[in-house]
Amino acid sequence: MKQITQTGASTEEAISLALQKLGTTRAQVEVEVLQEAKKGFLGFGTRPAEVRVTVKEVKIEQPTASKLEEEKEVTVEEHEATEALSIQQDVIEKVDEVESLTTEEVKVDPMQVAKDYVNSIAKEMGIEDLKIHSKTEGKNLLLKLESEKAALLIGKRGSTLNSIQQLTQLVVNKSAKSFLLVKLDVEDYRERRQASLEQLAERMADRAVRTGQKVSLEPMPSYERKVIHNALANRIDIETYSEGVEPNRHLVIEPLK
Repeated sequence: MKQITQTGASTEEAISLALQKLGTTRAQVEVEVLQEAKKGFLGFGTRPAEVRVTVKEVKIEQPTASKLEEEKEVTVEEHEATEALSIQQDVIEKVDEVESLTTEEVKVDPMQVAKDYVNSIAKEMGIEDLKIHSKTEGKNLLLKLESEKAALLIGKRGSTLNSIQQLTQLVVNKSAKSFLLVKLDVEDYRERRQASLEQLAERMADRAVRTGQKVSLEPMPSYERKVIHNALANRIDIETYSEGVEPNRHLVIEPLK
């Protein structure tokens, strides 16, 4: 029996990360919530959500009809930093679970599901001019967004875009036959962000070597930490590793003596 315990900034994020590691869909697992997430205030008292995800045993039986619930309204809230202290944003407050349907009950186009969902969130944010260019590459659904309100879609350091991407992936995999990875981008933000992270990596590595002290970067998503890991992979004067628990997990650059 395959089983994994996973933490995340929210219960939905923890479940999604566990599904990605197990390579399965929501309909094929049982989820036990071990701990609810707690936001805290100004970074204090934050507690990640923790879930235990178990892959169901395969049984040959007549499929039972399940009912698809209407997806409830998603509230998108973006907090601007008004002080020097950086406050982590919580963009999407809650997404209610939608029960999966069997293949016999419904046939859906995952890309259309993704586009419809992103459009619905954009409208909730007051964005009426959204254009979506989509492409499928294997198990990857790629969506490029265009709007006069691109900054609103991206959010501070990509926080809003990352949240919409994570939620869209959850919704798509409710009815997908196999696990799909959703990737959202707004006006090539991902490419620009990667270049910025690579430059940051070199600067911080040089600082660590110059001062002889390890440098801790701000909390960032796992794929952004991976960009920095890769950017510094060939350097022999430092090592990189991650510390902390999501959503406050961060990367450390330590000089080698």
